[in-house]
Amino acid sequence: MLTLYPIKTPLISPGDDIVSLILKSAKDNGLQLMDGDIMAVSSKVLSIASGNIIRLSDVKPSQRALEYAERYGMDPRLVEVVLREADEVLGGIEGILLTVKDGMLMPNAGVDTSNVMKGHVVLLPRNPFRTADEVRRRLVEETGRNVGVIVVDSRVMPMRRGTVGVAVAVSGFRPVRDFRGSRDLYGNVLKYTLHSLADDLASAAHLLMGECREMVPAVLIRGAPVEVVEYPVDASEMTVPRNLCLYMASLNVSGSP
Repeated sequence: MLTLYPIKTPLISPGDDIVSLILKSAKDNGLQLMDGDIMAVSSKVLSIASGNIIRLSDVKPSQRALEYAERYGMDPRLVEVVLREADEVLGGIEGILLTVKDGMLMPNAGVDTSNVMKGHVVLLPRNPFRTADEVRRRLVEETGRNVGVIVVDSRVMPMRRGTVGVAVAVSGFRPVRDFRGSRDLYGNVLKYTLHSLADDLASAAHLLMGECREMVPAVLIRGAPVEVVEYPVDASEMTVPRNLCLYMASLNVSGSP
């Protein structure tokens, strides 16, 4: 049975050992890791703990940043950071740029002004999959258990109101289950169906992590229907090229680097 356990910790600060804090908080709440468990960890706290934050007063906006800021009513310094982080800018609305980063559509290239010290912004982990691998290695070393890890961030879905959780990276399990070639309840052969287990689990964890003052940077997931693996997982298992993306290909979206 799938069961999720929120792990509440003290406020995370730069330089904190996030894995030690998670394990201590889990132990204090009577939780011990078991083989096959998945630890979902907020991308934001991983970035904050590693010091991957920027003080806006140190940022000098470029001319391009000034132009975007004027067009979309944004702080030019924030725009400059977003431009540095983004692989492409596709457009925007008031206060937000739509970008591509690491093969994913996301607002503001993952740059966030919430739950970070005033006057600062927090970025996504520099290498999310390596970060996931490092967290998993530490968890295995500390507990002796064969576990997986999900790095969780939040996103908005096209034409939907509100945020959901999404897996930025994973380690220790296959993130997608391929049902192509299988038959459904009526004997129809499935041609396109791939199930993003990682994103479903990330969204379930995000429900417990929250978006405001919850202070739940990690969620222990037990009983997930995943295949645990020892080899490294990379973005190619979770992303599709633009020409195969329903939204990007249908809308013929083109951006600027």
